[in-house]
Amino acid sequence: MVNKAILVGNLGKDPVVRHTANGVPIATFSLATSESYKDESGERIEKTEWHNIVLWRGLAEVAEKYLKKGMKVYIEGKITTREYEQDGVKKYITEIVGNNMQILTSRSESGGGGREAIPMPEEPPAYQNRSTGSQGSTKPTPPVVQESSGDDELPF
Repeated sequence: MVNKAILVGNLGKDPVVRHTANGVPIATFSLATSESYKDESGERIEKTEWHNIVLWRGLAEVAEKYLKKGMKVYIEGKITTREYEQDGVKKYITEIVGNNMQILTSRSESGGGGREAIPMPEEPPAYQNRSTGSQGSTKPTPPVVQESSGDDELPF
């Protein structure tokens, strides 16, 4: 069985980083993906989906240092749904737990808004969580991304 999500989109907010009781960092942020197509009357329709992203360990640290609202990123991971209770009511949230990330916004496009002290590499790096032991590690690994045909007439 396969549970894999691949998203390319823009951050809806700066990542929020928390730490577990054992000190393991967890970054969360929203990611917007958009598609556009023409309806039956020829009018261009744009649809945006919002995704909840969760990054652990080294990826969380990278997200905290380099990502900010509006940046474009590639995220690869698995789709998870968790349940929680709020005011006695069961609620559910669907998240993408990322295990591979590539920053697609270049240094010149990022504008440095408020993060001038943090150096951003000239070429956006790729990062991947490796499950080696309890700590894991971060190692650059570029993902394989296929170009789409760019046909705006198709609704998918």
